[in-house]
Amino acid sequence: MGRLDGRVAIITGAGRGIGASLARSMATEGCAVVVNDLGVDVDGSGNDSGPAAGVVEEIVAAGGVAKANFADVSDFQAAEGIIESTLEEFGKLDVLVNVAGILRDRMVFNMGEEEWDAVIRVHLKGTFNTSKHASVYWRKERRGKYRVINFTSGSGLHGAPGQPNYAAAKLGIVGFTYSLANSLGPYGVTANAIAPGAATRMTATIPDAQRRKFGLTTDDPRRSPDNIAPPVIYLASEASDWLNGRVIGASGYRISLYNTPEVIREVASPTPWDLDDAFKLMEQSFRPVLEGRSVFGARKQKD
Repeated sequence: MGRLDGRVAIITGAGRGIGASLARSMATEGCAVVVNDLGVDVDGSGNDSGPAAGVVEEIVAAGGVAKANFADVSDFQAAEGIIESTLEEFGKLDVLVNVAGILRDRMVFNMGEEEWDAVIRVHLKGTFNTSKHASVYWRKERRGKYRVINFTSGSGLHGAPGQPNYAAAKLGIVGFTYSLANSLGPYGVTANAIAPGAATRMTATIPDAQRRKFGLTTDDPRRSPDNIAPPVIYLASEASDWLNGRVIGASGYRISLYNTPEVIREVASPTPWDLDDAFKLMEQSFRPVLEGRSVFGARKQKD
């Protein structure tokens, strides 16, 4: 008996890397999987049906159930087609896993409008597109135990300096996930986000110095995308009803629960703020809390 027996899932960006690993792992647990992938390069260029078709062949050869889909998640109508074709093929949809994404890395002062728009379009709009169309079906059915599993990133959670577009999209996905958790709960849907850490085509684009700094250059099995599967399988299962609106970290052999943003210190005034008072109280109250723990800091200017 598999942990996902009888369930049907769509996984976007499932032709390579983390998405492909999830497709194989979830199929092994009895899930019928729609492997969606446009087959683009890391920067979003090109088009190749081979990756998605190859993953489907692997799953079927191993005795699983899978179907390839080559639609572009950033296209609103095409995303609707992913949901519709899944319902036609399998009669239902239980799980949506949004992994698809691209990179166009630059520092903010070097980034062009198209580089910004392309990344936001695939990650953030693509996640909205599939979730919107799936939610229409779930709202109508209301049979419960439906799952949305979105993918965020440490780049957004910690503010990667060379990825302003990617960081914005990935943190935007967190806010979107919170919204889905609140709005879709009455229809039996839970929505959570995964913050993964694994060696993929995307991490291979990071400059060598940074890869060495963060230990991304080795063949350490802890960097395998396969390590992302266990918490995703749990979230996709019927056992995870209690877990909603959260960010789960998955890296190596660790699974983490992130805290939801909350107020940690507050100052108040009985009257409209006097600027001198605001300056004084903010520094007195906030600065001791942040010193020594903030991940952000001023840097020396470079010519």
